[in-house]
Amino acid sequence: MPVQLSDIETSGNLVALFLARADALGERPMLWTRRGGAWQSLSWAEAARRVCLIAEGLRALGLAAGDRVMLVSENRPEWCLADLGIMAAGCITVPAYTTNTERDHLHVLENSGARAVIVSDARLAKALLPAVLRSNAEHLIGLEPLRASQTGAVAIHAWDSLLAGDAAAARASVDTRIAAIGRADPACIIYTSGTGGAPRGVMQHHGAILSNVTGCARIIAEDFGWDATGTTREVFLSFLPLSHAYEHTGGQFLPIGLGGEIHYAEGLEKLSGNIAEVRPTIMVVVPRLFEVLRTRIIGRIGKRGRLARWLMAGALAGGARKEQGRRRLVDRPLNLLFERTLRPQVRQHFGGRIKALVSGGAPLNPDIGVFFDAMGLTLLQGYGQTEAGPVISCNRPGIGLKMDTVGPPLHGVEVRIAADGEILVRGEAVMHGYWRNESETARTLQDGWLHTGDIGHCDDRGRIVITDRKKDMIVNDKGDNVSPQKVEGMLTLQPAIAQAMVIGDKRPYVVALIVPDAEWALAWACGEHEKFDLAALQDLPAFRSAIREAIDRVNRDLSVIEKVRQFCFADEPFSIDNGEMTPSLKIRRHILKERYGDRLDRLYRN
Repeated sequence: MPVQLSDIETSGNLVALFLARADALGERPMLWTRRGGAWQSLSWAEAARRVCLIAEGLRALGLAAGDRVMLVSENRPEWCLADLGIMAAGCITVPAYTTNTERDHLHVLENSGARAVIVSDARLAKALLPAVLRSNAEHLIGLEPLRASQTGAVAIHAWDSLLAGDAAAARASVDTRIAAIGRADPACIIYTSGTGGAPRGVMQHHGAILSNVTGCARIIAEDFGWDATGTTREVFLSFLPLSHAYEHTGGQFLPIGLGGEIHYAEGLEKLSGNIAEVRPTIMVVVPRLFEVLRTRIIGRIGKRGRLARWLMAGALAGGARKEQGRRRLVDRPLNLLFERTLRPQVRQHFGGRIKALVSGGAPLNPDIGVFFDAMGLTLLQGYGQTEAGPVISCNRPGIGLKMDTVGPPLHGVEVRIAADGEILVRGEAVMHGYWRNESETARTLQDGWLHTGDIGHCDDRGRIVITDRKKDMIVNDKGDNVSPQKVEGMLTLQPAIAQAMVIGDKRPYVVALIVPDAEWALAWACGEHEKFDLAALQDLPAFRSAIREAIDRVNRDLSVIEKVRQFCFADEPFSIDNGEMTPSLKIRRHILKERYGDRLDRLYRN
C-alpha cells in the first residue's frame, strides 16, 4: 500500500500517523543501529508491536492520560519507540539532554511534574538519580539494566518488562485510546532556555509537529522527488540529539511521515564512516558540522594534486559569481567540467545519493552554503524555533537558493513583519504556550502571533532575511541555546568577579569578558604582592590562575554547552558613564562587543 502526503495532513495525531505507516510498510526496515560491527534493523511492524506494548506497560504502572514522562537517552531505536509509546499511552514526552547537570534535570522534573523517567543506562542514571529522588517522580525505567531494584520511593523497572504482554490486545487498546487524541492535544514538552536563565517548557501539540512534517514533506516531494509508491525510500542518518526540537521533528517524525528509514549514527568520530555506509538521501545537520565537513573536503582535495586544487578553486569562484548573480559565459562549460570531474568525488564522500543537506538550529555562514553548492551538494538553510514546531521556513531550489536568506515560510505558516522589524509567526505549528508559565506565554504569544525575537524582512521572492536578534540568547554553532544572563549571574556570584559578559553566538563554545572585583583583587594582592595595581595584576599568571579557578567553580554547575572555556579582561568596569551600562544597570552588549570584539575573537584562535 503506498504512503501518501495527504496521510500526514489528515492524521489526527502522531501515533496514528506512525501506525498507519507501519500497517502499510509491514516488514520493511524502519530503524537501524550498528551493533557488533554490522547494521541491524527493526521493521515497521515490529516497531509498532513494541510501541503498543510500551504504552500498555506504562499504563500498567499507573500512568494516566496527560501524565508527563521524562526521556533521557542518546539517539538509538529505543528513543523513538519510547517517545511513541509514551504518546500512545496518552501521556506527554519530556525529552531532556544527556548533558544536563543535576540542577537542570531537577528543574525539568519539578517544572514538568514528571511521574516517570526513562533513562538509557546506568551511567546516565547515576547523574540523574539525585534529581529524581528530590522530585515527585515515582518510576525510573532503564533501557539497559540498572543496578538497584528500588531506591527510596522511586521504583526501578527494566525496559523489557514493558514489552511483556499480548501484542494484539495492546494494539486494540492503543487504537481505542488514540482515537480520542486530537491535533490540538499536547504531544511533548521540550525545554528551551529563556532569557532569565531557567529553561521554559514549550508545549508542542500533535498538530504542530504534523504541520511541520507536512510542510517539509511538500518541499521534498515538489523539489526533490519523493516516491509515494514506496518502491524506494528516503534514508535519514540521525546525528543531532533527539531531545532537540529540530532533530525530534526533522530527524524522527519527518522520516516517519515519508515512510523512510532512520539510521542512528555512532557519534561524531565515526560520522564520516557512517555516512559512507548508510548512504543517506537526506541529512539534517547544524552549521558546525558543515564547517568540519568543509575542512575535510578541502584537505582531501588538496592532497590530490595541482589539477584537483585548480578544479576546486574554479568551482568556488563560479559558485561565488552564481550567488552574486554575475555569472559569465565561460561558467557554463566550466560547470560541465566540474560536474564530470570534481563533484562526483565530493558526492561520494556523502554516499553518492544525497538529495539535500538541511542546515538548521543556528545561523549558517553564507560562505559555507556557497562552498557546498559549488561542490555539487544541495544545502538548504532553514529557520525556526522550538515554539514553532520548530521549522518556520526553509530554502527551496524551486524558488531559488539564496544563501543569505532562510527561504520562504513552510506551507501552513504565516509570517508578518512587525513595525519594529520583528518577525511574527502564526499557524498550527505555533505552540499553545509555555508549560506552567503564563507570563512568558502572554509575552510571546499575542493575538495568535508568535513573537520570535528576531529582526528581519522578506525579499521580493518571499524569502526571509534575518538581520539581527532582538533577544540576547546565544545560539552556538550546533544550535544549542545558552542564556547569557544565567552564566553571567553565576560568574558574578564569585567573590573574584565583579562583572562579566559572555558571548558564543555561532561559535563552538562560550567565552567571557571579565571585570575582577576590586576589593577581592586588593586582598589577593596584599597576600601576594606589596603594591596593588589592578591593570598590572591582570598580566600576572598567578592572578589569571586565580580568576580561572573562580570560573572553573562556576563551570562545575554548568552544562557542557554553557561552560566558559576562555576569558579575557576588560580595561575598566562597565558603567553608565562609559556607555557600557544602561541607566537601569543592564550591560550594553553591542557596545562591549564593539569595544572588545578583537580581544574576544582572539580567544577562539588561541
